[in-house]
This record gives sequence, structure tokens and C-alpha cells, in this order.
Amino acid sequence: MNILIIGSEGFIGSNCERYFSKNHSVLSCDVIELEKKNYFNLEHKSFQSIIGNHNIHVCINCSGSSNVAESYHNPQNDFQLNTKNVGVFLDAIRLSQPECKFINLSSAAVYGNPTELPVSEKTQIAPISNYGFHKVYAEQICNQYSQVYNVKTISIRIFSAYGPGLKKQLLWDIYQKAKNNQDQIELFGTGMETRDFIFIEDIVEAVELLIGNAEFKGEAYNLASGVEIKINEVSKLLLEKLNWKGEVFFNNKELEGYPKYWKSEISKIKKIGFVPKVNLINGIEETVKWMNQL
Repeated sequence: MNILIIGSEGFIGSNCERYFSKNHSVLSCDVIELEKKNYFNLEHKSFQSIIGNHNIHVCINCSGSSNVAESYHNPQNDFQLNTKNVGVFLDAIRLSQPECKFINLSSAAVYGNPTELPVSEKTQIAPISNYGFHKVYAEQICNQYSQVYNVKTISIRIFSAYGPGLKKQLLWDIYQKAKNNQDQIELFGTGMETRDFIFIEDIVEAVELLIGNAEFKGEAYNLASGVEIKINEVSKLLLEKLNWKGEVFFNNKELEGYPKYWKSEISKIKKIGFVPKVNLINGIEETVKWMNQL
């Protein structure tokens, strides 16, 4: 199978490239200048020319921005990266590779602050950030191209992804603060906020399952562990594994655009055979091993 990975140099994209390269022919593209086999720089080569000159069976879109705060400061750039580009990719597929399956990596941010937990794919879409809105629009474009042009699309609503290699978001923030201050670190919120974490290896294996089993009719799938955990518990677990002995202080300040509570219903993706393999304790241990090597 020939697979094209867009955004191959990011956290999820690089892991998808490593995973699928074992058994498939993989092409990759991003906006970074690299000397790498079967790699294309989208700054110099159009997506239309890439997809038009290669026989691609599956396209995995791992590109875009995941910076919620930046989506407020520069909404047009976030719209370009997370919404408009999806339309560009799909139109190129429509014109050149109409049988290609397109996997759009979306986000649980489309749900905003849900009124009930766990959230399922039937839960009302109610984003609270520009980032969340732009992910909704991208899903709608996928659905549009599926319905109007019969392009094979799905969207994966990923909850709190983590693992070795991720140099942003909660665990990385805690690690950086702990490394630079042995006595006390300050975190946003109350510590009672919750998240549903999903380890990177489970993410890429879920993508493989979806390639072989999803309908590809514009539908969306939640991707998470289905386990809710408080931020103060996550921070305690990480800091214990880092052997950090200081004090954690929660400042009770909310971060704009971030939900308070998340827990996913994952029965839909379980029906195609997905079972999360890496629990949070083991996943954090693997992440800390990587952090200790930096």
C-alpha cells in the first residue's frame, strides 16, 4: 500500500511515518527543508503535483497547528493551516486520485466544554476556541467532499495525545518547569480539571485499523483511552517518575479556549477492533525515559 503523510515532521506525523514504513511504501511532505528519501517540501512543491505524480492509496493529514493560544492571536493563520489546507488537499485528491482514502486528524476541541461526560460522536459540537472552530470546518469539508464527490474521507477526533517526542502541551510544560525549578512550579487551573490521555503508539495503531475497517463516508471517530484523570493526578504521577521533590501550585487561572473536563466514549472505534494498549502509568514511564535522555 502506498501511503502519503502530510505533516510528517510533527509529533503524530513522524510516528506514523516510522510505523507505516515498516510494511508499506511511504511518501512524506511538510514545510521543513530536509534531505530525506521520498520527502517533499510543500514550500517548494505543490500538493497537487505530489498527489498527481504518484499512485497514493491512503493520505494521512497530520499537518496543521495545535496551538490554541496562537489561534486567538493569529486566527487567519490557524484557519489556513487547519481548514483551508484541508480543502486544498481534498480537491487535489478529487482531481488526481479519486480512489485515495483521506484521513483527517481532527481534535476533541470540536466538543468545547461538554455538558455531559463521556462525549460520544453524537455529542453536540460546540467549540470554544478558534482552533476548535477551524477543526469543525475541516471536518465539514471532509464530509462535503465525501457527499458531493464521493472522496473517501474520515476524521479522527484525538483527545490528549502524549508520548516520547512531544515537546509541547501539559507533560512537556511540567517537565520544563520542574527542570528549571527544584522547589516549586506553578500550573494553570485548579488541578481538578480532567483529561483523557491517549499514547502515541495507540494512535498510530488506531489509524491502521481505521484504514482497513472504516467506511470512509465522511464520518468521525473519537480516539482516546476512555479514562478520565485529573490534572493534579497526572502532574503528581509525572513528577514522581521524574524524581522531583518540590511543590506544585495551581494558580486557579483558566486558559482561554481550553475545556475543563474531558472523557471520551470510544465504543464506535472499539467496534472495529481498537483497544488501547498503553495505560497512563506505562505511557508516562516511557515518556520520562525519553525526557531523561534529553
